[in-house]
Amino acid sequence: MQQITIGILAHVDAGKTTFAEQLLFHTKSIHHRGRVDHQDAFLDNHAIEKARGITVFADQAIMEYKDSTYYLIDTPGHVDFSPEMERSIQVMDYAIIILSAVEGVEGHTETVWQLLRKHQIPTFFFINKTDRVGADVNKVKKEIRNQLTEHGIDITETYNKGAMSEELIEFIAERDETLLNLYIDGEYDEGRWQQEMKRMIKDNNIYPIASGSALQDIGILSFLEKLDELTFSDYNSTDSFSGRVYKIRHDSTGARVTFIKSLSGSLHVRDVLEYGDQEEKLREKITQIRLYNGANYEIVDQMNAGDLFAVTGLTNAAVGDGLGAIQAKATYETVATLKSKVIYDSSLNHKEVLSYFRMLNDEDPSLKVTWDEGLQEIHLHVMGKIQLEVLEQIVKDRFNLSVSFGKPEILYKETIQTIVNGYGHFEPLKHYAEVHLLLEPGHRGSGIIFDNDCHPDDLMVSYQNLVKHYLLEKEHRGILTGTALTDVKITLLTGRAHNKHTSGGDFREATLRALRQGLEKAKNILLEPVYNFKIKVDIEQMGRVLSDIQAAYGHFQPPEMNGNKAVIMGRAPVATFMDYSTILASFTQGKGSISLVFGGYEHCHNEAEVIEKIGYNKNADPEYSSSSIFCSKGQGFSVSWDEAEKMMHALK
Repeated sequence: MQQITIGILAHVDAGKTTFAEQLLFHTKSIHHRGRVDHQDAFLDNHAIEKARGITVFADQAIMEYKDSTYYLIDTPGHVDFSPEMERSIQVMDYAIIILSAVEGVEGHTETVWQLLRKHQIPTFFFINKTDRVGADVNKVKKEIRNQLTEHGIDITETYNKGAMSEELIEFIAERDETLLNLYIDGEYDEGRWQQEMKRMIKDNNIYPIASGSALQDIGILSFLEKLDELTFSDYNSTDSFSGRVYKIRHDSTGARVTFIKSLSGSLHVRDVLEYGDQEEKLREKITQIRLYNGANYEIVDQMNAGDLFAVTGLTNAAVGDGLGAIQAKATYETVATLKSKVIYDSSLNHKEVLSYFRMLNDEDPSLKVTWDEGLQEIHLHVMGKIQLEVLEQIVKDRFNLSVSFGKPEILYKETIQTIVNGYGHFEPLKHYAEVHLLLEPGHRGSGIIFDNDCHPDDLMVSYQNLVKHYLLEKEHRGILTGTALTDVKITLLTGRAHNKHTSGGDFREATLRALRQGLEKAKNILLEPVYNFKIKVDIEQMGRVLSDIQAAYGHFQPPEMNGNKAVIMGRAPVATFMDYSTILASFTQGKGSISLVFGGYEHCHNEAEVIEKIGYNKNADPEYSSSSIFCSKGQGFSVSWDEAEKMMHALK
């Protein structure tokens, strides 16, 4: 019995959940086929999903077919819940992309495809809704080959229980030199070709395409048979245990439940798992293993390589963490570009409200929930308005708390363009610490990178580690707008401590003052998030689109012509382009398509306007100061950033 994790992904309303219901029914995992519009789908079991008719959470089901156990993950199709989808992608063995035979390749389909390619997940396509008026399977197959991959092959008619048509045999032979030579010599072996086809699918060299109707149960069983024949897993249960955390939830009792994909070895109840980074290893005992199937679970004693399960007992494991033999943390490409504040009744204790949102942050790290001490506000990052509406309902249902959210705002960031030294000194009476930093512009998207050029003779290694910790423990604010500082390489040059008076907290003060003093001397710039876009419209509408892009401070590549369609790709600020899909749908009567993917950060197109609007006062931030504190005659006194450098002790 082999274990295979299959993910089902799609643009919203392509029929993904109905397709999953049919697979579960045909494998006798469920006895009744639910429907989204009937609010009885097995995998859309949350009240919010039933009410809205969309998948919000990536839930799993188990189905057994012939000699395989399949873990089925039904992922959200709405763009606002893309982070949930991407977290699930990293534990998939194979993916199935569902497309509508009427709408074809849509904007979010391309986003899904790009994420699957990034993580190298072998992929099948299923063209759904072939029973609908306007369905055109051949057109959709052409779109797959033109817009996604030229290596797609229809297996609806070309493959049946190992038997291959001449078209499929040639298709496979063209992608393998050894097979091509055998084919030319007339040496075709059905068994070998099938094995090679399975390998090519696994290696992302070919992508099978099938079609049918999930609602009418057309082509589903045939697809299931082919899926079973053309997939395999090769996990090793004899090695040491390793796994990846892909989801965190809290059950009805409030217990933290950690969902894991086992990658090797086996795990037993009461085993002790090691995880965390090199500096802070954690060891915790597994108290319970749960095998989830929809909303229900059974308690088991052991799980093996390839299994998808949940445990209790891990109190600090985060989404993306490697467990056991695998320590590397997963990285995610989907990034929220908006932020909002939580609005709640002033009579409520903010610590209690914050604790609820931190619980939600454990489950969805992309929220990046923070408490702004100066504003006395809870802030979070979001993908869009639909996500905020869902969050509002989640908080009400789970915590019986009524909240609303402020209007989503763009998530700006700051960086520097010049190389500077930053100096910080903290010496009130009976305290002492001094830190010297080198600040250098980093590559766009590199974040904050720490390097150390400090000699242990100048500063003990333990204090050096404190400096690193304080620089990397959280995002730091820039001085233009108070938004997150990024893309800076920070090198610890040297420092000073006092044998008697230095305590660890002194280095926090000195480090942050050195960082801030360096920013005061640097050329600072504001960054804004941008989209990589791909727009497809009729040629006569191309001029309007190009004009709109320029008006939105975007730029584009020379358009590509494909029949009577124009394909335009480029980059544009999120601030000016986030609502363009609605505008495009309006003037193209819904026939134009757009794909918007987060494309990183660029120099803000209206920097001065944004700085003035935000109105951040760098001198009134309670967390940061660019001045230094020195001591004279038993009393501490403050020295401004532009006068402090010449008083530094380590420079003398």
